[in-house]
Amino acid sequence: MKIEAWYSDNFESRLAGRYITLEQIEPLLEEYKNTFEISSLGQSELGKNISMLKIGKGKKKVLAWSQMHGNESTTTKAIFDFLKFMVQKDLFQDEIRAFLDNYTLYIIPILNPDGAELYTRENSNLVDLNRDAQDLSQKESKILMKSFTVIDPDLCLNLHGQRTIFGLENGLPATVSFLSPAANKEREVVSSRIEAMKLIDKMNNCLQKYIPGQVGRYDDAFNHNCFGDYFQMNGVPVILFEAGHNKDDYLREKTREYVFYSFLSLFEMVKTDEGDENEYFVIPENKKNYKDVILRNIRLSEEEAPFSIAIQYVEILANGKIHFNPKVESIGVLENMYGHLEIQGNREVILVNSQNSVKNGDKISTIINKNGNPLINFSKNGIINKYN
Repeated sequence: MKIEAWYSDNFESRLAGRYITLEQIEPLLEEYKNTFEISSLGQSELGKNISMLKIGKGKKKVLAWSQMHGNESTTTKAIFDFLKFMVQKDLFQDEIRAFLDNYTLYIIPILNPDGAELYTRENSNLVDLNRDAQDLSQKESKILMKSFTVIDPDLCLNLHGQRTIFGLENGLPATVSFLSPAANKEREVVSSRIEAMKLIDKMNNCLQKYIPGQVGRYDDAFNHNCFGDYFQMNGVPVILFEAGHNKDDYLREKTREYVFYSFLSLFEMVKTDEGDENEYFVIPENKKNYKDVILRNIRLSEEEAPFSIAIQYVEILANGKIHFNPKVESIGVLENMYGHLEIQGNREVILVNSQNSVKNGDKISTIINKNGNPLINFSKNGIINKYN
């Protein structure tokens, strides 16, 4: 059986969607307590438990943490897909044994459980934990720093998610992006960066099989307040994962699969061409060149020139579900902008929410032509609410 077939039948289906909380993963951790070493690192600012799993007994120590930003849950799902793969007895048994012998992997599945429950980037005190590496003002930040100090890892995996606004120069979305963070303001290519670059290129070689032209390289501007930059500055290779958008995948169920394959490649469980630090720079850098919906070539009156409207979804937590509320983000020609959904207006005169006017920030429910025929008819919670 190929790994793709195994994944299709065996991914961790008990975790789904964008809203992943401590309450959802605790039963899974309970199941794994007799297989992996699971410990409590402490509590969040609101008293929620922060757990760590320890897998393997090898010399190469890897520290990974997910949901440092509470609303970035895709990599958490991929972690539990990986755990399920590790305990199965059907495939890649030699590779799994080699991993367990060579690596010791420490995983913090949700570093920011308060933010996860609130579906916010920040923690309960409205602090971005990934800007707290120097001040260590929050309990969650102190837990991560202590874990880094005690474990003394050989590699760190900083697992994040990125917004739908990121794409690439080729016009495709940045479905998965990576970064070997800078270690200083000059962004020198120091030895720790080189090691991370090689591993990123290796994962890129794997992902090109699945999402050709959709792997990006994140901006490497240095910020010593960020944990990845700080750890790299201290000589430990760091890989930033950014799980992004794939077509029609607002719940990030396909992207989690690609992150899972990245893990298998990184840990040498699937055959992939070895990485080259020079090829790392061939990976295209992310651009903010995407919007969720672009309606092109429309007018508000017969007399005016055609223009385009870009619409972006605002993610809102309501009644335990994430809703996608459409708002006008940009108005103009938008010639260098792409839409995950593009609609051609064919120079039609339109009404937006039954009005012949539109401005940035407007919430959108309907866009119709002058004859009353809908060009876009958003549901109450956005046109993609059907996926939620």
